[in-house]
Amino acid sequence: MHEVKHKMGFVILISIVATIGGFLFGFDSGVINGTTEGLSLAFGSNAAGTGFAVASMLLGCAAGAFFAGTLADKAGRRAILIVSSIFFSISAWGSGIAHGSVEFIIYRLLGGLAVGAASVLAPAYISEVAPAKYRGTLSSIQQIAIISGLFFAALSNYQLAKVAGSSISEFAWGYDAWRWMFWVELAPAVTFFFALLCIPESPRYLVASGRKEHALKVLRQLMGDHAEEKYDEISATLAGDHHRPRLKDIADKKTGVRPIVWVGIGLATFQQFVGINVVFYYSTVVWQAAGFSEEKAFLTTVITNACSIAACVGATALVDKVGRKPLLLLGSIGMAISLGVIAFVFATAGVVDGKLALTASTGPVALVSLIVYVVFFNLSWGPIMWVMLGEMFPNQIRGSGLAVAGLAQWGSNFLVTWTFPMLLVGIGLGGAYGIYTAGAVISIFFILKFVKETKGIELEDMQG
Repeated sequence: MHEVKHKMGFVILISIVATIGGFLFGFDSGVINGTTEGLSLAFGSNAAGTGFAVASMLLGCAAGAFFAGTLADKAGRRAILIVSSIFFSISAWGSGIAHGSVEFIIYRLLGGLAVGAASVLAPAYISEVAPAKYRGTLSSIQQIAIISGLFFAALSNYQLAKVAGSSISEFAWGYDAWRWMFWVELAPAVTFFFALLCIPESPRYLVASGRKEHALKVLRQLMGDHAEEKYDEISATLAGDHHRPRLKDIADKKTGVRPIVWVGIGLATFQQFVGINVVFYYSTVVWQAAGFSEEKAFLTTVITNACSIAACVGATALVDKVGRKPLLLLGSIGMAISLGVIAFVFATAGVVDGKLALTASTGPVALVSLIVYVVFFNLSWGPIMWVMLGEMFPNQIRGSGLAVAGLAQWGSNFLVTWTFPMLLVGIGLGGAYGIYTAGAVISIFFILKFVKETKGIELEDMQG
């Protein structure tokens, strides 16, 4: 496949464009953290109202992932990503200009639709343009982009609040800093839109749509003289009657949906049931509840984010060498042990003035265990779940499989995010982390029994 190597510069370039969607995914998820005080004051909302305004994006994400997967089979991967870039832009502008809770929630839901679409279609697009040898590496860059988006959202929030004096102080042109925090996202969102206009549509989608000449043109851009051969391979994997992909293609008489789709749902669900978004969304709350000062809690969050990026870089380097399944298994074992230690420390800690009192020895143990947990997650389930969802489904059902698995992923995300404050009150930090430990332990057996290795396998050879 000498010609494929010759075209790798083009493949890398269009893959980087797709990962801007991942950056926006992270930025849009993280920007809200610096704006909650401003939202409460501007809209006069109580804690429950502000909480729903913050969580509303996740509902949009679930819908966006589902509908993007199905619509991408009708309109194309690139076309739906372009729509998502427009939604990102509208959401960024509208969230900053909103003057009421309902208006704000509508704009955040639009942002959620965009995040959901980008979360499933960016890795799918990369999988469909990249050669099998490098597919995992290129797809896993998506997770680095997501965490980079989270990091830059935190950085821009910090800088705006610092210059203005606080998030609720005026920054420029009569508008408070918290509104500008949303408007910063306009820069990458508009960049994403124009960059998408310069990349080709997925060749797998074009073949499935019966657009042979267009498909061959794109395949020649990707792999030169191998275009005709690859076109025939893709065509041979589609439905015998050559109907366009549709949602009911995933149906199975015995199990409801095809077994491979159940595996995708399992991967998507377990990625959330290990509690990772408690770290992303509530890390400061967790450490303050554990007795850390606000300053130390913020510092802990910065450290974990830095370790997350480093671990994702490691996953990118290893995924096409070691394989997907070994990394998932390693991650589950590492997370089960580290989460178990955290749960034990929190469950056995004393309570002073309503807060856990960690000792000079148990505090560092809990902190190190959390960092170890984050490293294992971002070395495995963080990027690898998205890599596998983008590549594991046969061509005929890739869009529909992504739709269902994406809905499961964001639905599980919402469930974990929504229930954590209730668990914190009901069974405490020790009990909550005990539940996430159980999720990590069960995921070990799920991987061993159901997950098949996809390293180096062409998309046309995926079974299910």
